Amino acid sequence: MMAATAVDTDTETPEGGDQAAPSSFPSGEVSRFAAVYRQYFDFVWSSVRRLGVSPASMDDVVQEVFIVIYARLHTVQHPETLRSWIYGVARRTVSGHHRARRVKDASAAALAVEPSAQLLPRTPFDLAEQNEQVKLLFHLLEEVDEPKREVFLMVELDELTIPEVAEILEIPLNTAYSRLRAAREAFEEALARHSARSERGGGRCRV
Repeated sequence: MMAATAVDTDTETPEGGDQAAPSSFPSGEVSRFAAVYRQYFDFVWSSVRRLGVSPASMDDVVQEVFIVIYARLHTVQHPETLRSWIYGVARRTVSGHHRARRVKDASAAALAVEPSAQLLPRTPFDLAEQNEQVKLLFHLLEEVDEPKREVFLMVELDELTIPEVAEILEIPLNTAYSRLRAAREAFEEALARHSARSERGGGRCRV
């Protein structure tokens, strides 16, 4: 894993720093970026991981995210929008990574080389931590359609607010609220079905 201390800066990370935007930016582009890097490294790492990047590619993709952030940070005029902007950068970078990976895998298959090459996971949820409760959570979320699931994960796991989600996805605020509500209802229904199956089979269900 990349270390957040890789950037040499005297700026200290505020407690719980990845959960809120700084009230103001330091002067100078380098110190500004260094403060953002220290504050949001964990947030970027966990977001990229949940968006489906394989462990072997994490360092490269996270580095690419921060390269974009450095190049475009001057365009962020309002610090309160910084976290949602960073998530959007991460989301677009991961999307590009997946497209490149699909092209590479398709080319390898066409040339009939490296038949055992790892293919892009069907969904980001295949990369969930090998914890039984977490695996169950992601298994149940597979029953929720993609648009609603994406909003659910952004709110419940990435701890983004609904206005931030609406801005990142470029959807109306009411649509974001509607998708979250529907996703929660679908998740509860999936959990109830799983619990009923577990009870009939004599198993236990915990999430």
